[in-house]
Amino acid sequence: MSNITGNARRTDPAGPAAPTEHPATTVTARKPDEGPRARRLLRRLGRTSGPLAGLIVLVVVMSILSPVFLTTHNLVNILVQVSYVGIMAAGATLVIILGGIDLSVSSTLGLSFMIVAVLYAQAGWPFPLAVLAGLLLGTLIGVMNGVMIAYGGIQPFIATLATMFASTGLALYVTNGTPILGFPDWFQALSRTRFIGISLQVYLMLFVFAAAAIWLRFRPAGRSLYAIGGNEEVARLSGIRVRSLQLRVYAVAGFLAAVAGLVVGARLDAAQPTAGNSTDLLNVIAAVVIGGASLAGGVGTMWGTFLGLLIIGVVNNGLTLLNVSPNLQPVVIGAVIILAVLGDGRLLRTLRHRRGRTAPAA
Repeated sequence: MSNITGNARRTDPAGPAAPTEHPATTVTARKPDEGPRARRLLRRLGRTSGPLAGLIVLVVVMSILSPVFLTTHNLVNILVQVSYVGIMAAGATLVIILGGIDLSVSSTLGLSFMIVAVLYAQAGWPFPLAVLAGLLLGTLIGVMNGVMIAYGGIQPFIATLATMFASTGLALYVTNGTPILGFPDWFQALSRTRFIGISLQVYLMLFVFAAAAIWLRFRPAGRSLYAIGGNEEVARLSGIRVRSLQLRVYAVAGFLAAVAGLVVGARLDAAQPTAGNSTDLLNVIAAVVIGGASLAGGVGTMWGTFLGLLIIGVVNNGLTLLNVSPNLQPVVIGAVIILAVLGDGRLLRTLRHRRGRTAPAA
């Protein structure tokens, strides 16, 4: 008698025996393991689910309080109003993910377009050449920030605060505080031109967000920002060119601020020496922080910043529709920033860690 493993029968000389009975085995088609994918999706939405829910609640509340809110004209107007802030916020998001901050973006907006106006209206430069000079100036301001921070070892807050004051002062100095009016008709028309009912400046903002998001997601340099923001020293030891990336990111932030200056100039048909005020800076930082980016660095998405930007736009627009004083709008935005920071566990842990390291020994 022989035993054969598998689907075999036992035989003996007496004749064929009954088949050996085996326990019934049920074969079930295995579904792909969706657990890791679901967890990745939840992690990705984790810091933006709150802003998304908040935006939905705000839209519902405002549509109840004001019948004008949900009209197509008003919704498009919200996008137009936040377009230049969004362009600056995209650059600020890159800086904050990197672990820095740029307080000079709004003043760079004002100075860069003021230089465009001076070169065109007073120095007689061709307008396209003046625009190029303004964009180069914005980029140069960003490069100066990057050099001071990456190579000079100056804290981002101090470096960009100094640049902010310098840019604001220069904008007032070169014009004696006087607005400059009168630009080419085609430039003014850019702010009035619409495609499918939406202004070109909105499409420009969406393009900036999309390009920045793709760079962050798919380019090695973009992904490296998260590593630098998470731990700069570890990123350096792993071979990432930290200083070079810091310089480039601040340069991009300055360039985008100059682009935002062109958007504002086209809308107003004027160069205001006070353009890019503290309220604009507040809105930029608010959009990034409300959107889930951590001021400690290493965390943030363009999608989150876009949601934060929409929240800022809805709040400001809603308060205007409800006839709330414009002077109170920054107060509301400031309160929202505080709530967002209090909910930033990473930032709070970082601050506690630094406080523990600097505490005097008992």
